[in-house]
Amino acid sequence: MELISEDYKKIRQISEKMKSFQKKGELGRFLAEELLKYPMHDLQRISARARDEIEILPMPYREKLRPHAKEWFFGRYHRLILSYRQGEFDGNNAPIRDPKTYLEYCDMIPKGCFDEKKDKHRLVELKKAPFYDLFYYLLCAYAMFVADEPGHPVGTPFPGGFEVTKNENGYFCPIRDKEEEIFHSICNFCPAKQDENNL
Repeated sequence: MELISEDYKKIRQISEKMKSFQKKGELGRFLAEELLKYPMHDLQRISARARDEIEILPMPYREKLRPHAKEWFFGRYHRLILSYRQGEFDGNNAPIRDPKTYLEYCDMIPKGCFDEKKDKHRLVELKKAPFYDLFYYLLCAYAMFVADEPGHPVGTPFPGGFEVTKNENGYFCPIRDKEEEIFHSICNFCPAKQDENNL
């Protein structure tokens, strides 16, 4: 139990540090540096976990979702790390959008990583599970608060034939307002608007 407590403290420290940032550049740098701490073994396990969660979905939805899931996790990871290594965050003093929502997101992270109601994945050691969830939350923080993109990438399909879209009025998601009861859902913090065609 003490180990879980120490892990909670570590994740809480990361979320508290995130709350100190007001600019996209400093947040982008911090997120990249945190994600670079994950060893290759953990990245492989996270990748296996993501692939396994796709494989249990029914066809043809599985095949439609697969490329978007890859972008969701590792496309974003590589973009973030490349931006960091190319110095794109240096001097980026643009403010983080919607500071109130951003701070609420930071506060949610430790609770989301240790939510007992969440299913723990069979491919992940229990001790590592909170840090694998943290990986996901940090990547989504990059997407939503540095890149100003929706939590689910454009084109991500959902059952019923709907998907995340973008037009001149912004991003639209078919489930944006349907996840409010799940406190650790990224949808509650996403810049996308609810798609009115799927109310």
